[in-house]
Amino acid sequence: MARINDNYLKLKAGYLFPEIARRVNAFVEENPDAPIIKLGIGDVTEPLPQACRDAMVSAIADMGDRSKFKGYGPEQGYAWLREAIAKHDFQARGCDIDASEIFVSDGSKCDCGNILDILGPDNTIAVTDPVYPVYVDTNVMAGNTGDANEQGEYAGLTYLPISADNSFTAEIPSEKVDLIYLCFPNNPTGAVATKAALQAWVDYARKHGSLLLFDAAYEAFISDPEIPHSIYEIPGARECAIEFRSFSKNAGFTGTRCALTVVPKTLTGKAADGSDVELWKLWNRRQSTKFNGVSYIVQRGAEAVYSEAGQAETRALVSFYMENAKIIREQLTAAGLEVHGGTNAPYVWVKTPAGLSSWDFFDQLLKTCHVVGTPGSGFGAAGEGYFRISAFNSRENVNEAMQRITEKFKV
Repeated sequence: MARINDNYLKLKAGYLFPEIARRVNAFVEENPDAPIIKLGIGDVTEPLPQACRDAMVSAIADMGDRSKFKGYGPEQGYAWLREAIAKHDFQARGCDIDASEIFVSDGSKCDCGNILDILGPDNTIAVTDPVYPVYVDTNVMAGNTGDANEQGEYAGLTYLPISADNSFTAEIPSEKVDLIYLCFPNNPTGAVATKAALQAWVDYARKHGSLLLFDAAYEAFISDPEIPHSIYEIPGARECAIEFRSFSKNAGFTGTRCALTVVPKTLTGKAADGSDVELWKLWNRRQSTKFNGVSYIVQRGAEAVYSEAGQAETRALVSFYMENAKIIREQLTAAGLEVHGGTNAPYVWVKTPAGLSSWDFFDQLLKTCHVVGTPGSGFGAAGEGYFRISAFNSRENVNEAMQRITEKFKV
């Protein structure tokens, strides 16, 4: 009989979002007429920008024309998309990033896990707490951790607690760690990082030879001009950071699937013999071997994001969701709840009412308000006592959900 990967047995009972779905489905089975509003997972609701749809339709027509038909594409992504990304997302902000350093993929979630393929099993790893669960779970799957304790913390990981007490800013580790996961704007807390804070991380990484894995999936939601959108706005980051980005939230590609990872050619890691190895070459080999690339049709849609019409439409989408976040933040604050985030990020991080755990608050909102959010404890031990509400939904649903919640919890 084939042996399994025993590391999967170390995972907690269920990945956070499937567990939420399980509870919701069980409730709906018992209450089929309950008008559920889901503000849990960060899935968008508004249509794809017209510019992207038009580009995809045109690309479909290309596939019916022998002279324009596309078969297997380059695993790294078509040059015209990578060049548009480099120009608009990085070079326009003063970042020294070349199109050849950009890899187009089907999701930043995928890349955050797949990047472990090119990194050794004996790295020390730091994550913030609370944290996007994928960072932790993929390391568990890869065998980079021990077992979890009663709080769900895995042996072998360095946890960096973030809360209102430290303004959701993780303290730089006193000891050396090899891999550090950073996410800004932060999922789940909605916090952002200043240039000074990111410079401190870059300085630490360069001093210790560490690698920063920087998840910038929500950078489009930053409105404060003083807040960096990319780690590469920070001097020295090319020598110590990989950045992950996505078209999912700014342009609504959650169901269409397109993202990117930036691996500077100046970035190196250590081989077992002590020699320096370019990570770009390893990631390029990994993608060429295990990935067939994003479809031509989807990449043409992503390219249209950078057109004049596409830029206007994506800005409108971002503004729409941020107005939702403002409504959520203001309504819950008026109801007397302690609220964080929701200003430069599409997530609102709510302190649960006194005496309620994260999952207790989840169950109460589901059963009494028919509203679904995300328990903070699902993001880590330090998330206990908090609750994440997503701004990704229709305006009608957001207004209705806030009315239900404030009527229940107003103090």
